[in-house]
Amino acid sequence: MAQLSRESLHASVADPVLETISFLNEVMSRHPQAVSFAPGAPHPSFVRTLDGHRYVQRYLDHLADTEGLGRERAQLLLGEYGPSRGLINGLVAAALGQDLGTEVPPQALVVTVGAQEAMFLVLRALFRSPSDLLAVTDPSFPGITGAARLLDIGVVPVPERGDGLDLDRLEAACEQARRQDRRIRLCYVAPDFANPSGSRMDLAARHRLLELAERADFLLLEDNVYGFTAAPGAELPALKSLDHGGRVVHVGSFAKICFPGARAGFVLADQEVRAADGTTRLLADEIAALKSMVTVNTSPWSQALVGGMLLEHGGSLRTLGAEKSRLYRRNLALLTDALDRHVGASPPPGVHWNRPDGGFFVRMTLPVPADAALLEVSAAKYGVLWTPMAGFHLDDTGDRVLRLSCSYLDPEQIETGVRRLAAFLRNELGS
Repeated sequence: MAQLSRESLHASVADPVLETISFLNEVMSRHPQAVSFAPGAPHPSFVRTLDGHRYVQRYLDHLADTEGLGRERAQLLLGEYGPSRGLINGLVAAALGQDLGTEVPPQALVVTVGAQEAMFLVLRALFRSPSDLLAVTDPSFPGITGAARLLDIGVVPVPERGDGLDLDRLEAACEQARRQDRRIRLCYVAPDFANPSGSRMDLAARHRLLELAERADFLLLEDNVYGFTAAPGAELPALKSLDHGGRVVHVGSFAKICFPGARAGFVLADQEVRAADGTTRLLADEIAALKSMVTVNTSPWSQALVGGMLLEHGGSLRTLGAEKSRLYRRNLALLTDALDRHVGASPPPGVHWNRPDGGFFVRMTLPVPADAALLEVSAAKYGVLWTPMAGFHLDDTGDRVLRLSCSYLDPEQIETGVRRLAAFLRNELGS
């Protein structure tokens, strides 16, 4: 049998992030009784109560009656490949129109295999030259940095502050790139409760970021996966809602507001692309063409489930996510309260954490490396798991930081887990 050297494969296969994720999965399987603050997954209760048949039937009724396809044609549509652009674009466009407060043409949307494919396709469409760079928040979601790695795109980390991306540092990065005859082509940002930091940009920062994108001539890739967890009355407009210059490509996912097994997301890319002959297309058209060579289409059954769920919730993503949002805000409050009670009274020196207002995650800093060896001690001796943050950074600034996720747990598990975490911190780091 032929034998390949790892050095002959693409460098991304040896990326430490891939090994970190594999290690975390192995630790969880070895310690099934441990309380795990590791997975940033939706709460399992929403999957247990899912009535997939009802939602698919609801969407089929919509196709047959509202869109006039007839029963036989509607049923057949779910068993065919379907268009690369998607089937539920009209429903998603209407939902975004409600929630973003702006007109969204269905032809500007592509329904993707999760937000991950959406990000990959956007990068592939926009990055042509090695001189083009991707700016990302640091720390950042590994899905975007991993996609850049697969595509050999240069990445520029921009530090985060408590209120999100450091815009002064981003502007400096743009200037430095220009001095090197390069350019920031795209900046990835999650303005609402980012994974993993939980940070949120205020309204003034959002306007300033859009102004900087216009002035420095780059596009923004907005990841709005956790925006729905904001408390009623505390919502802030998405960057796309404020975008008057066509600078924002907006990416979303149905994993959190519907269920992760749907593997469905979307990209809103209404930018105009002009060819050499003067003809124009939307950026979404180019992304759909690329998708046809990657996954061909997004599962019509998955789209039917999502479409049925949207229809049953008044066609609004915000309404669809409302019940889940309440649970996640409750869990986040329970987690931060338990940390204050069990750790905050007398925290070991150098241990501190943030207190986000939404999202799934709390970030904790330690006085020692939060590495695989320390996680093994935490799991084996104390029965509590967390996620090392090193894989979310492009340098070593996250080596002493861990992430706690509250989304997957019940209240009693959160309380038990924090008690165990407090014992771990006190006994292992107290000195």
